[in-house]
Amino acid sequence: MLSGSEFYRTGSVIVLTCGMTLGSYVTVVGRMGGGHLEKEPKISLLKPGQNLMVSQFMMELQGLKTVDGEEPPRIFHFNPRLKGDWSGKPVIEMNTCYRMQWGLAHRCEGWRSRFDEENVDGQVKCEKWKRDDDNASEESKTTWWLNRMISRAKKVRYDWPFPFAEGKLFVLTLSAGLEGYHVNVDGRHITSFPYRTGFALEDATGLSLKGDVDVNSIFAGSLPSTHPSFDPQRTLEMSNIWKAPPLPDAPVDLFIGVLSAGNHFAERMAVRKSWMQYDLVRSSRAVARFFVALHARKEVNVELKKEADFFGDIMIVPYMDNYDLVVLKTIAICEYGVHTASAKYIMKCDDDTFVRVDMVLKEANKIDDGKSLYLGNINYHHKPLRYGKWAVSYEEWPEEDYPPYANGPGYILSSDIADFIASEFEKHRLKLFKMEDVSMGMWVGQFNKTKGVEYVHSLKFCQFGCIEDSYTAHYQSPTQMLCIWNKLQLHAHIECCNMR
Repeated sequence: MLSGSEFYRTGSVIVLTCGMTLGSYVTVVGRMGGGHLEKEPKISLLKPGQNLMVSQFMMELQGLKTVDGEEPPRIFHFNPRLKGDWSGKPVIEMNTCYRMQWGLAHRCEGWRSRFDEENVDGQVKCEKWKRDDDNASEESKTTWWLNRMISRAKKVRYDWPFPFAEGKLFVLTLSAGLEGYHVNVDGRHITSFPYRTGFALEDATGLSLKGDVDVNSIFAGSLPSTHPSFDPQRTLEMSNIWKAPPLPDAPVDLFIGVLSAGNHFAERMAVRKSWMQYDLVRSSRAVARFFVALHARKEVNVELKKEADFFGDIMIVPYMDNYDLVVLKTIAICEYGVHTASAKYIMKCDDDTFVRVDMVLKEANKIDDGKSLYLGNINYHHKPLRYGKWAVSYEEWPEEDYPPYANGPGYILSSDIADFIASEFEKHRLKLFKMEDVSMGMWVGQFNKTKGVEYVHSLKFCQFGCIEDSYTAHYQSPTQMLCIWNKLQLHAHIECCNMR
């Protein structure tokens, strides 16, 4: 239990140390504020510079941050909007955000969910509330006359207002059911949101509240008492069949360096069980290793060391994980791929990227031997963002355009380029930039001045999600990775497993 003042002292986040479990709940007692003026509204119907009155708040169940500089995942995003929505009406919007990629939003706009729509633990996804454009006639005139003719008693109607109002005290309870999250306000069920793939209940290690809301107090109950790092499921996954094959004595065709984070055990297990089961990988013609930096939480590092010792496929780089230092992992991949694996080609990808190992190697082998290769989904004449979350200052990047660079979720280099990068870094002559994929484009451009590089652009290195028959699919949750692999065994090509 926290009082409002204690809650704000913690940075408006309540820590759920061991996550949630079935039956866990969080109750918030608060009051919706009077709103604020938004000077740069996102609603395109407004004229530039026109102000918009917004009244809303955001309650989020969040997971552990992957690295500093990246926002934590939103396991459940609950956003009531009294004013400021594009519809002009009060609404409640819900969503999830996995690896900074939002899913499909679910909106409650005052109409009760259709009778034929799936429910959540027997509860409808959206309850009805009174709207100012509701003429109190949900049924058609034909139905009304028919009911009158057969003298059927009219159903009693309840006109509930929108559950939040400016200045009004509310009691909101968020509970975890068998099939999804349920939200009650002032004792009345308002909405239910089904669980989405990619998250487990124990991942919700914090609850955040921000926006136009004054918190009076917060209560949390029926919470688990065991830290998810010691989940028995982790022990069950520690099987010899998922161990990495030893490095061969001979050079390999392809080395794949996978960027991961200390607390991403589920993501690594999904990779081990899916595309790391390719015959190319099991036979060591292709070798895959995870590159992981140290986590801010000591218990995560302890578990990471156990995992690395058991599976033999993790390279721990000796610094604290930070978004601006991801570029150092890429250099480590180049160095390992050239000097340890003696690979012909080096590939870099993320742990939420499904890799069609056979197809990426086939694509790389189309280039004549001896030629330098840079293969991926290449951006040309891409300009740095000067404003917003991903802003790059002129001091950081003074030029108007970035060099041609392949999108970070998956690209391939020939060994001579990787060797050049590792060598230049060792000589302290390698310029580093906080955006890893742009840095790679800069280094390849530098190499290209001494020896011509074959830039090969392919949209099949998909960086925004999954497309049919792609070579890589990005932003895939552990469940989706396994689903794609299972379908691949049946149909011999990638079929996407999209979240609801």
